[in-house]
Amino acid sequence: MKNKVVGAGSQYLKSARDNEGNWLDGGKNYRLHVPANPPAKEFWSVTVYDYETRSMVQTDTNIPDKSSADKLVANADGSIDLYFGPAAPAGKESNWVKTLPGRGWWVWFRLYGPLEPFFNKSWQLS
Repeated sequence: MKNKVVGAGSQYLKSARDNEGNWLDGGKNYRLHVPANPPAKEFWSVTVYDYETRSMVQTDTNIPDKSSADKLVANADGSIDLYFGPAAPAGKESNWVKTLPGRGWWVWFRLYGPLEPFFNKSWQLS
């Protein structure tokens, strides 16, 4: 259940499947498109969790997440593409979270201080 408290608290969006309905696979590469102007009064974050351990994914990068507080590379329109997979796409390292081949995972996208476009669904991830 989502309580509508505009500008306060947090809201979570979870995904464990790709756009074709397949479970997320640590050996494959994925992109999450974050449209410009995410509706968060405070900040947003995305964190990768390991299905086996139910904890944040543990890799040699020690970075299981990205957030609006990080130095991410934005697209010309202000949107941000985040990448998930065993190796960073060339030139996209700052927007990448490493995953582990042979391990399933899921992602939580969090909005802190969610704003009206989240609640009325005029802003959506893709």
